[in-house]
Amino acid sequence: MTDETTNDTTAATQVPETQEAGPAFAVQRIYLKDLSFETPMGAVAFQKQWQPKVNQDLNTQSTKIADDVYEVALRLTITVTDGEETIYLIEVQQAGLFTIKGLEPQQLTHVINTTCPSMLFPYAREVIDNTLTKGSFPALMLPPINFDALFASAMQQAEAKAAEEAKNEDTTH
Repeated sequence: MTDETTNDTTAATQVPETQEAGPAFAVQRIYLKDLSFETPMGAVAFQKQWQPKVNQDLNTQSTKIADDVYEVALRLTITVTDGEETIYLIEVQQAGLFTIKGLEPQQLTHVINTTCPSMLFPYAREVIDNTLTKGSFPALMLPPINFDALFASAMQQAEAKAAEEAKNEDTTH
């Protein structure tokens, strides 16, 4: 029994120059853009029993770097307090360079605000965990974040605000 293979794949794989390739998404690089860790109480934080309260703040920022290349930065700020005292504060800005082509503006906005931060979040979470461990604090494993739900909520709020402004503008004229 013999196997026959042919190398005539050029005709099937060539794309005519008049056709554009479909949408494309690629990660060029993921990197730590900024890290800040503060322990205002110093050694006192390790000498007392505390009832920590964890506050998490999250936002994203995107910048067009070149044609079809975007930097997306996810900023996570974790503040742990005991009453009025801050035990520690950690701020991580995890960023990535993404090549995104062939999407409509609405799709592009969605990808930049959901897919990109979803890819960055595990890296930011690991940086937070490692930094806290090195700072001699208990590890803090942040739960997953549903960026699609956050984006949908932000879009609804923006639409409601625009409708309210339009309503107020109509009543003033």
